[in-house]
Amino acid sequence: MPDQQRHDGDGDLGAPSQPQRLDKWLWYARVAKTRSLAAALIERGKIRVNRVRIQKPSHMIKFGDVVTASVGRLVRVLKVVEPGHRRGPASEAQTLFEDLTPASPKSDAAQPTGEATGSGGELPVAIVPAVNPPSARPTKKERRQIAKVKGRDQR
Repeated sequence: MPDQQRHDGDGDLGAPSQPQRLDKWLWYARVAKTRSLAAALIERGKIRVNRVRIQKPSHMIKFGDVVTASVGRLVRVLKVVEPGHRRGPASEAQTLFEDLTPASPKSDAAQPTGEATGSGGELPVAIVPAVNPPSARPTKKERRQIAKVKGRDQR
């Protein structure tokens, strides 16, 4: 039985040359949070394989295919290195593809320091606004603090 391939019980064979469903691969590679979101991206035409727009989540991809994913404002170009076997940690997901996404000159000019981008080929870190910007209404706790400072403490 040396010719037997490893089988993980999920319908995927363990050989790297085996084709895999596109929606599954996008989910395993952590391009989409769920398989249904991956399928929705495909059906809306946001995913291309080898420059061809794919409309069916069941499209089979294999080693060497180039997947272009337009998710939100971000466009990622990923070369398939191997099929996924499970949705594991992000470090495991990064072994499934080679990131070919070109660095855009706009994002480099807009971010003067290296702090806003991750090290290596990681995606840029989103700038998150403050939880409670000054123009927003104060929370109940903040209202109590304001009342206490102004001398209107009702306790």
